[in-house]
Amino acid sequence: MGNRATGAAGHGAHLALALLLLPGPWLSTGVPGAPPLFNVSMDAAPEQRWLPMLQHYDPDFVRAAVAEVIGDRVPQWVLEMIGEVVSKVESFLPQPFTDEIRGMCNFLNLSLADGILVNLAYEASAFCTSIVAQDSQGHIYHGRNLDYPFGNVLRKMTVDVQFLKNGQVAFTGTTFVGYVGLWTGQSPHKFTVSGDERDKGWWWENVIAAISLGHSPISWLIRKTLSDSENFEAAVYTLAKTPLIADVYYIVGGTSPREGVVITRNRGGPADIWPLDPLNGAWFRVETNYDHWKPVPKRDDRRTPAIKALNATGQAHISLEALFQVLSVFPVYNNCTIYTTVMSAAEPDKYMTRVRNPS
Repeated sequence: MGNRATGAAGHGAHLALALLLLPGPWLSTGVPGAPPLFNVSMDAAPEQRWLPMLQHYDPDFVRAAVAEVIGDRVPQWVLEMIGEVVSKVESFLPQPFTDEIRGMCNFLNLSLADGILVNLAYEASAFCTSIVAQDSQGHIYHGRNLDYPFGNVLRKMTVDVQFLKNGQVAFTGTTFVGYVGLWTGQSPHKFTVSGDERDKGWWWENVIAAISLGHSPISWLIRKTLSDSENFEAAVYTLAKTPLIADVYYIVGGTSPREGVVITRNRGGPADIWPLDPLNGAWFRVETNYDHWKPVPKRDDRRTPAIKALNATGQAHISLEALFQVLSVFPVYNNCTIYTTVMSAAEPDKYMTRVRNPS
C-alpha cells in the first residue's frame, strides 16, 4: 500500500490538530463560505507566534486527545523511533518550523516528538486538483481544490493566514489551524504555489527521511519558498531542487506571460518540468494526483472533466471567477473537497478561498 491507503495516519494527525487548536480569536471576513483570516507575525520569536491562540484552550483536554489519536493511528515502532531520535531533530529539521512546534508543545506540555509527528504525518495524505492558466492577454491565474476525506473537522479548521514582516503582508496562505506548513500560498506580485500529493512510498518512511537525512517536508518548503524567493524563476528552482521527504507535484504561477509550470518531484529532485506553452495552444496545465504523461485511473479521473471545462471556457474568457467555476465541476469538486482557492500573484488582493460543503 502507498500513501493513499495509509492516509488514516494523516487523518488521525489532523484530528489531533483539530483538537489541538479549536476556533479562537480570528478576523472575521463576513463573507459566506470564506474561512477565518488571521495574522502571524514573523517578527515574533518562533516559539511565541502561535501562543496568543493557544491561550484559549484547555491543555489537559488537548493532551488527552492528541495522545489518544496518535496512539490509535501511528504504529508503535514509529513512536518509539521518533522518541529515540527526537533529541537530534533540531539539527535535521528546518527552522523556524521546529521551534514553532516546540513553542506549542511547551505551552501544552506535549512532547516535541508528538508535535513533530502531528505536523509530519499529513505530508502525503491529500488528494488535490491544481490548475495554472494564461488568458489571451497574458495574465496568469492559479486555482486549486484540496480534497481530504476527514472533512467534517477540517472544514471548520480551514484558515487564511497573512504572514507579516515589519508589519506588512509578506505572503499569504491557506492551511489548517495548528499546521505550520502551507499547501496553498501567494507571494504578492511574485508568484503563487500549490502542492498536490504524488502517491509514492510509505508515510513513515517520509518521517524517517525527514529526521535522518534532513530533507524538507513538502508544505514547509512551500512556506519557505513564499517567504524567501524573489520571483517566479527562483521559486521554481527552489521547489524543483530542494530534497524532500516525499514525492509531490508543485504547481507554480507567476506574473508574466508563460510563467506557469507543474513540477513533478521525486524526493531527490525533479522528475519532470511541465511549463505552459500558450504559443502552441497549451494555455493551461491541469494536475491532479497522477503523472501528467500517464493515463489517470478511471476510478479517479478529475483531469478529463477539468480539461473539458477549461476548453469550454476558452482562453479569452478565463479569469479567477471562471477558474472557480471550473473547480466547481463534478468530480473536480466532490464530497471530499475541503476548500477551493483561486489566486493571481499580479493581483494579490483578489486571493480568495471558499470552504466547500458537500451536497
